Amino acid sequence: MKSFSTENYVSTQELESIVGTAGICRWQDTEPFWQERVEKAVAPDTKIDCTVYPNTQEELAAVIAWAGQNRCAVLPCGSGSKLDWGGLVKGVKIAVSTARLNRLVEHAVGDLTVTAEAGMKFADLQENLAASGQFLPIDPAYPQQATLGGIVATADAGSLRHRYRGIRDLLLGITFVRSDGKIAVAGGRVVKNVAGYDLMKLFTGAYGTLGVISQVTFRVYPLPESSGTVVLTGEINALSQTAQILLSSALTPTAVDLLSPELVAKLGLGKGTGLIVRFQSIAESVKQQSARLLEVAEKLGLQGTSCCENDEHQLWQRLPETMWDSATKPAIICKIGIRPSEAVTAINELPVQDAWIHAGSGLGVLRFENATAQTLLQVRRGCEAKGGFLTVLAAPTDIKQQLDVWGYNGSAIDLMRRIKQQFDPENLLSPHRFISGI
Repeated sequence: MKSFSTENYVSTQELESIVGTAGICRWQDTEPFWQERVEKAVAPDTKIDCTVYPNTQEELAAVIAWAGQNRCAVLPCGSGSKLDWGGLVKGVKIAVSTARLNRLVEHAVGDLTVTAEAGMKFADLQENLAASGQFLPIDPAYPQQATLGGIVATADAGSLRHRYRGIRDLLLGITFVRSDGKIAVAGGRVVKNVAGYDLMKLFTGAYGTLGVISQVTFRVYPLPESSGTVVLTGEINALSQTAQILLSSALTPTAVDLLSPELVAKLGLGKGTGLIVRFQSIAESVKQQSARLLEVAEKLGLQGTSCCENDEHQLWQRLPETMWDSATKPAIICKIGIRPSEAVTAINELPVQDAWIHAGSGLGVLRFENATAQTLLQVRRGCEAKGGFLTVLAAPTDIKQQLDVWGYNGSAIDLMRRIKQQFDPENLLSPHRFISGI
């Protein structure tokens, strides 16, 4: 793969003819918060000349075509909320933001599908869907800022994955701009769609390295009538038994999450390791399922409480805010995966204070207020010993330069490289951000 230098300053004259002068923001005119986000995403020797804001899908395609013709590497982005996740991007000259591609294209209420442009913010989509009694069942990081394209690019589903599965399973179709500036479509706008190659699975979690997503179609669900959360704390063996009983029972929780003792204390939920279980259905079902789980927990000696309405809403708001907050307290944030059967043990053995693991999948988030590269490698080895992985999402630049943030050495690397070569032969899109420098 080729790499690009930043020696030559980008001339914006042709770009201005595509997006207008208001669609380009030179680096020296860029607001400090955006400069900070970009600087966290790129290698120290990489300097962005400007950020380009297309207003339409056609303008986006023209900008990417221009970049290809001028051999100008690009950093695709939305609102930038997760721009610093993954590897440090090298050799890019411009950032191309989909923030102005933020329109709702179609909401087929009866078909339970929604199509929107990639720059639409998740919170705005949920507000639109709620007016029709529906919602998109994911809970991504930074929901007020995160765009739909960024959520797909990072495969960021959250706790609701337990009931509704991941982004790949909710995504019905995408439109994207290829590295040569051509617009391509994969999937469709209906639930039963088998036409063409399933490119959605490739683009989900590709971190913008294969193409620039411009439009997405999701399946949506009716808003639940009622919601309640059971909070359990106590001894780890009892929690492990409770989790096993729950996951093999006829109960239908939408989220089953394990919390480290330190995180439990921060949230004011008690002492010891925590297990929080959310039920969402008709009111009577939520009440009965919560009561059944509390009975099981009591027999095993756990402390249990049931949260409803405002208390529950505050819990599920404070939990992600505590884990993802990097504005007031800079932190290292990692994604982990382990065998679900090892989750309870891992959350107490890993040398980290704040840990949040989805018990059904073994996926989770670790937060370090202070950690060295050596500490992260130690935690990675612990995860790998339990059949899993550790990926460094957000961290200071010097930490990312000391280790491989992805840590993947499996047999799929050659295949990933060939896919990248097919989609982006000139290595224009987010070079070096993905696994093995892809």
